[in-house]
Amino acid sequence: MDIKQATKAYETWVAQSLPLIEADLRLKHQRMAESPFPFLRATFYRWAQLWPDLCSHLASAPRVLGVGDLHVENFGTWRDLEGRLVWGVNDFDEACPLPYPNDLVRLAVSAKLAFIEHHLSCDSDAACDAILEGYEAGLTKGGQPLVLADHHGWLRAVALSQLRDPVHYWEKLSGWPAAVQPAPADVCAALRRALPEPKLSMRIVHRQAGLGSLGRRRYTALADWRGGMIAREAKELRRSAWYWQQPRRSDDRIYYQRVIEQAVRAADPFVSFHKRWLLRRLAPDCSRIELASLPKSNEELRLLSAMGWETANLHLGTKGAKQKITKDLKSRPAKWLRKATEVMAQATLDDWKQWSH
Repeated sequence: MDIKQATKAYETWVAQSLPLIEADLRLKHQRMAESPFPFLRATFYRWAQLWPDLCSHLASAPRVLGVGDLHVENFGTWRDLEGRLVWGVNDFDEACPLPYPNDLVRLAVSAKLAFIEHHLSCDSDAACDAILEGYEAGLTKGGQPLVLADHHGWLRAVALSQLRDPVHYWEKLSGWPAAVQPAPADVCAALRRALPEPKLSMRIVHRQAGLGSLGRRRYTALADWRGGMIAREAKELRRSAWYWQQPRRSDDRIYYQRVIEQAVRAADPFVSFHKRWLLRRLAPDCSRIELASLPKSNEELRLLSAMGWETANLHLGTKGAKQKITKDLKSRPAKWLRKATEVMAQATLDDWKQWSH
């Protein structure tokens, strides 16, 4: 099965459980052809299909509740219950139990593709070493949320410098067209409950965002509240693409809520769930940090190390993970992450070339 056949088969599989928006799927396919990095972001289903064969030596590693679709753009900021700015992974659409190396290899592959596209200046080997160093340090320390208050001044400077300009942010968000298909009544009610006041006038727009989730229903509620704009979004969830073509592991559960509840984390209090829908606040300081905004300086290896640490924060949520992973890491040969990254990066590049030509 080549990438085009795999994409058609996967989208057919998804359509069996939830409706897809054809215009958004067409945009997703266009974005996939632009360059290898967006292609990687959009095709976790293909990764999950190739991983068991290309990384069979890692498939037997201890399983954890992991991110699945981890990459260098899957990190951002939010405000915790105390109003503190926190940095970490901000998307868990593909979360499920899987071998812990999956997240590390996928993160390292994304860094390699970012280097190829001149968004990072460090090479693949240095990126692999930084990610693994941060991951192992996080395991050893038992993890710690990356709160950008009293500590992590360098990371705070990176995050604050990249927070979107509020004027531009709200202008762009307000420019999205009204949703063509009305939100289901219960979803509309859930969005209204998520607002700070029950009778606020709200407008629901259709925002095209993300890549892996592009094509699924998403409703964004905009309102004016006490001198400024606010936004809440509902995004439809479905089980991880990890289970596509793995009938023996047919798991209908959605792990988004579970992974953030059990991880070492300073949670976003605005994240909630309604049936199969994720609800969250949208704001300039509550968003992912885009690839083009990553620092092109000596700080990037430090940033990749922090990404490794945050990955450990998530994996440590699985009971007994620290001991099992530490033992497994000691048994791995030197440069195992570098070698696996090369294999999966080449497979991704080959698929992208076929897709884009």
